[in-house]
Amino acid sequence: MENTPETVPAPRLTQLAHGGGCGCKIAPAVLGDILKHVGSGIVPPELMVGIESSDDAAVYRLNDTQALVATTDFFTPIVDDPRDFGRIAATNALSDVYAMGGKPILALALVGMPLAKLPVDVIGQIIDGGASVCRAAGIPVAGGHSIDVVEPIYGLVALGLVEPAKVRKNCNAQAGDMLVLGKPLGVGVLSAALKQEKLSAAGYAEMLHWTTLLNTPGPKLAELPGVHAMTDVTGFGLAGHLLEICRGSRLGADVAFADLPLIDEALDGVRQGIATGASTRNWASYGSEVELPNGFAEWQQKLLTDPQTSGGLLVSCAPAAVDTVLATFSADGFGAARVIGQMREGSGLRVR
Repeated sequence: MENTPETVPAPRLTQLAHGGGCGCKIAPAVLGDILKHVGSGIVPPELMVGIESSDDAAVYRLNDTQALVATTDFFTPIVDDPRDFGRIAATNALSDVYAMGGKPILALALVGMPLAKLPVDVIGQIIDGGASVCRAAGIPVAGGHSIDVVEPIYGLVALGLVEPAKVRKNCNAQAGDMLVLGKPLGVGVLSAALKQEKLSAAGYAEMLHWTTLLNTPGPKLAELPGVHAMTDVTGFGLAGHLLEICRGSRLGADVAFADLPLIDEALDGVRQGIATGASTRNWASYGSEVELPNGFAEWQQKLLTDPQTSGGLLVSCAPAAVDTVLATFSADGFGAARVIGQMREGSGLRVR
């Protein structure tokens, strides 16, 4: 009997993809080369945020009190459980709206599936997982698009609203600002361990906790006048996304490695040599802009460049606002939020 999508046995989702989660993003240097060949487009005065600063989402002013936040994000499986894959992908996509200070209003599903390899009920579980996250965020999945492709792909187009004065771009940091990171690092290491069948049940549960925790503090942080810039840490790793803040703001940053919040099992794994290929590609893209101290270990470098899927918000705020920023994170269940460094005059990233 010939296999159909209804009868074919379900393979491991991660075996169907060459990469997974935000680790399959195009490397920063390669992306930059690609965009060099893209001509300039129409830039209406209402477009508050476009591609100029590599920000998390586009923002279009509708009127004096409302601006539309528009973004899209999708990727191949980072886990094997279909519903968990959908949940992680949807949480990650909505994060860009929160990172701009916006509140999501609706989503559209982006679905690409190898119909000859995956049963329809598995595909349905992926989509339902994403829809469950949207319900938790209080928004509908109002439509979408689907195609038959070689590797499983799922994500969202996410739309939100924000007051124009409360948009938080990644390029408005100020010298002397403190840097606060909302989630611990190490998701990429855990995903690599999962593929190698070296991830414990507890490690999987922690990975799932952080990757499905919506970055809801974003709009509340945008209410604070002391918060000057914000982004979320995803596929380019902490160092990559912090360097985007540095370049956009024409400043440098100092980070204390000992102050970084880290997932315990990821720390153990990376010390044993577990890491993603994306962390190597990330370092090749921007390592020349990072100053490391003498004796800095390779595993420490891997954590700086570790691709985060549905990672935490990175906030640049005035020193006087730090306590309020940390309290805002804590109130929404982000007890791991930490001050990790400070913005300064100059350029590049210095790690101590």
